[in-house]
Amino acid sequence: MSYDLAVWEGHRPADGATAGEIFHDLFHRYTRTDVEHPPTDRIAKYVATLLERWPDLAEDEDDVSPWSTGPLIGEAKGSLIYFPMRYSMADEASAYAAEVASSMGLVCYDPQMQQLRS
Repeated sequence: MSYDLAVWEGHRPADGATAGEIFHDLFHRYTRTDVEHPPTDRIAKYVATLLERWPDLAEDEDDVSPWSTGPLIGEAKGSLIYFPMRYSMADEASAYAAEVASSMGLVCYDPQMQQLRS
């Protein structure tokens, strides 16, 4: 079982419903195509910041990483990253991920709860 977050570049939506619409649009734009969408510089920097705290899954020799997929940057497409984390570590990891996103001027959205994170 995992917990997922979506983080993207753009203006912060007014509410969770609007954020959900934007997320679904970005997700379909970047994942439902054969066109390669490398991560933007800001999203790549966001991922690098997360990996400063916890290692990438492939490098996690001590089983301390919250990420459920690796490499984490592989989940980034264009201006969006949609990534899973271990449910057992989701509280701490998602709070940190949301805090980092906010500090970098990125939008953080919880699709399970259909709400914005900050």
